Formats: sequence, C-alpha cells, structure tokens
Amino acid sequence: MVAKLKVLIVEDNFMIADMTEDLLVQSGYEVCGIAPTVNEAVTLGLLHKPDLALIDLRLADGGLGTEVAARLRAAGRIGVLFATGNDASAGMPDADGDAYLSKPYQTKDLMRGLEIVAEIAATGAVAPPFPHGFKVLGRAYSKPAETTIG
Repeated sequence: MVAKLKVLIVEDNFMIADMTEDLLVQSGYEVCGIAPTVNEAVTLGLLHKPDLALIDLRLADGGLGTEVAARLRAAGRIGVLFATGNDASAGMPDADGDAYLSKPYQTKDLMRGLEIVAEIAATGAVAPPFPHGFKVLGRAYSKPAETTIG
C-alpha cells in the first residue's frame, strides 16, 4: 500500500482552505493542518512534518508565504507549491519553493501542480505537461542539469 502524502495548507481565506482540504482528502492526500498565519503554519509544519505545503503568498497576519517556506525548509525537505492571485512572475524566482500556481486555478491544475511538486521533491526533476498558470521556480532543483522543462 502506498502511503498518503501529507499536505499542509497555508491559506487565510477559510472558504478556499476548507474547499481545498475537501478536494485533497477526496484525491487521496492526508491534510495535516490548515494555517492562516506564518506562525501557525510553521508550528503545524514542525509538528506534522508534511511532505508538501500549498502556501498562499499573502497571509492574515500580514506575513508572507515565502517566510513559511523558508522556515519549514530550514527544518527539512518539503515540497512547496505557492498559490497567488498576485503577479508573481517578478519576485518568485528566488523564493524558497518549487513552483507557483496563479489564482484562480482549476481543480485539475491544482492537482497536477501538487503532483509535479511531489515529483520535484522526490527526484529533483520534472517533465511537462504543466498546468495553466503554473511555473517551476529556479530554486526547485538541486542539480539544474537533471531538469526537463519544456
């Protein structure tokens, strides 16, 4: 039996967070927590040690999702998919995460995005197809020569 991947949802919009949790559970993921702030996200992440984190860029406490990713990654490997309704193309390439997905996104795009991030976390490489609004970040790979981005 394949173990379920654990996902931490970092989202300050409770309706989006709740719907995302339902979708992930129905799709076979284990949601280990929902956090609307940087501190709550880091606490849940350190406690549950998720495989993946779906992180909104702007959070309830005025904090940034990039801080959550950096603090969780300092404690160990975790696949990070940022989600944002903002234009992330300028500031995201240096973020400590694997990829970002632009909001609003479709369910299939979110699911494929999480699959890609899990693949990056497991192997350090990924191949298309990429979902609409999805971008792999420059720091996603430890060995750029192994990547397949097209």
